[in-house]
Amino acid sequence: MKRLWIALCLASVLGATGTTALADEIKIGYVNTFSGPGAILGKHYRDAFELAVEELGGKMAGLDVKVEYGDDQLKPEIAKTVVERMVERDDVDIVAGFNFSNVLLASLKTVTDSGKLLISSNAGPSNLAGEQCQPNFFSVGQQNDGASEALGRYLKEQNVESVYALAPNYQAGRDMIAGLKRGFGKELADEVYTQLSQTDFQPELSQIRAAKPAAVFVFMPGGNGINFVKQWAQAGLNSEIPLYSVYSVDHTTLQAIGPSAAGTLGVSQYVEDLPFETNQKFVKKFVDRYGYYPSEYAASAYDTAMLINSAVVATQGKLDDVDALRAAVQKADFESVRGPGFKLGKNHMPIQNYYLRETVKKEDGRLGFVTRETVAQNYVDHYGAQCTHIKG
Repeated sequence: MKRLWIALCLASVLGATGTTALADEIKIGYVNTFSGPGAILGKHYRDAFELAVEELGGKMAGLDVKVEYGDDQLKPEIAKTVVERMVERDDVDIVAGFNFSNVLLASLKTVTDSGKLLISSNAGPSNLAGEQCQPNFFSVGQQNDGASEALGRYLKEQNVESVYALAPNYQAGRDMIAGLKRGFGKELADEVYTQLSQTDFQPELSQIRAAKPAAVFVFMPGGNGINFVKQWAQAGLNSEIPLYSVYSVDHTTLQAIGPSAAGTLGVSQYVEDLPFETNQKFVKKFVDRYGYYPSEYAASAYDTAMLINSAVVATQGKLDDVDALRAAVQKADFESVRGPGFKLGKNHMPIQNYYLRETVKKEDGRLGFVTRETVAQNYVDHYGAQCTHIKG
């Protein structure tokens, strides 16, 4: 009798601590910008993430998927509060999402200090790719420098003589121009950092016209991109100087920019016409469901859900084994819409292709993108060698 009582007590303790009991659901906190000027970005992320969960039947490894969405309002301090609530009160298993690097960086410590994983659907700041890399942080979208470095290499190969660069003055903006300079390999005509909330670019456009560069590079996400490209066309510069961009002219901004975007060139890790079967199925389901083309943000949100699912399946739903879950995320054993070459580097940043794409009017009359060429294959970011404390 005494032995039975001891066994029951041990079973009770083990069950309470979760070392043997399996969860019946996985709780994912998904943080992004769902209100204000950046809300269109959040819509793409949420629509794609929900499509992926729906395709999985609402389950991962037999666990019911519960997603809690948090609106960061594009404010780092708000994001930090949202994440604290998710981690401390709601006890989510994984935190994911994030578009803007400054918002991500404000929230990261809260997640990693709790021992949980943070999987970014977009932001991949340079500091987190190098010396400050974190075992529990992964970026599914891109390392910030990647697309601009690939574009810089392309412009160098095209013997473009001079490039004038503009980006907002925050982490991602500085990373984007750093990548461009590294790829281009020579001094820029100028590099200008604008305010993240800036709407009027007339002074910058006047400076560009006076400088007469051979090409202009911009990273202007969200509303910044809408205003810049429209004002660029209104100033008549679209007929004078080639405009190249990353994460500025995309499916979150095209409708608002309108015809002014036609003919602009950009580099991205995703284009809706990529020939991979997984992508073709994704695009069809997405367009049928939502009535618009998926952006690179939607693609990475979809991939985020599928990556999480692959890790939960690999660990048989044992969410309390963070070491095993982390190792399974690192393997990235899923079919990305970006193609079979997608994987994660030792510093937990994507290794992937980058494509030159052009804005065109499609057969259905809507603006969209077509792939012109692959400008970087299996791109590995510049900072990985500096990441020395993640075991690989």
